[in-house]
Amino acid sequence: MTDSSDPVRVLGVLAEDLDDYAARMPDEAETASLFKQLLADDSADPFVRERLTGHFTASAWLVDGSGGRVLLTHHRKLGIWVQLGGHADGDRDLMRVALREAEEESGLAGLIVEPGIFDLDRHWIPEYRGVPAHWHYDVRYVVRTGGSEAFVVGPESHDLAWRDIRVLAADPATDTSLRRMADKWLRRQAVAGEEEGEA
Repeated sequence: MTDSSDPVRVLGVLAEDLDDYAARMPDEAETASLFKQLLADDSADPFVRERLTGHFTASAWLVDGSGGRVLLTHHRKLGIWVQLGGHADGDRDLMRVALREAEEESGLAGLIVEPGIFDLDRHWIPEYRGVPAHWHYDVRYVVRTGGSEAFVVGPESHDLAWRDIRVLAADPATDTSLRRMADKWLRRQAVAGEEEGEA
């Protein structure tokens, strides 16, 4: 996380992280460009939910100590299984937002957020209770457990569950963005395993 007392630096780090993501994920460079455009648009604050032409959100790919499971929420509003996350509500440090949302929605303490963007997803949110439909520009970070993995179901969720990442990746019924993250995670774990074997 960056020093939030310097908002220009915080925005600069996000811009750098988006550039880094586009370089690491060239097939997603167009998506990263959309996020950069939103970041550069000073017509209205993109970090508040009131900007209904689209705004930033942040999510956590919250993995257990073994790295084999991810904690998902059966989202009360959306009615589907998704990763933990939510609105920035004015906070420009999206890494901190992802960590905060993971803590609040899981009840877990001692969580650790990894620097660097893990995934980007621009998705359409349908109208809900008078709030018009709008775009979420979701910036996702890896968050790891640092202690107990006994979660608490909060008011934003119907339920929470640890799900096997290999099963998610192989199940065609899994949400498209969840499958993409599961695939990314498994590739990352495979590379880490190869590097350990060479050491």
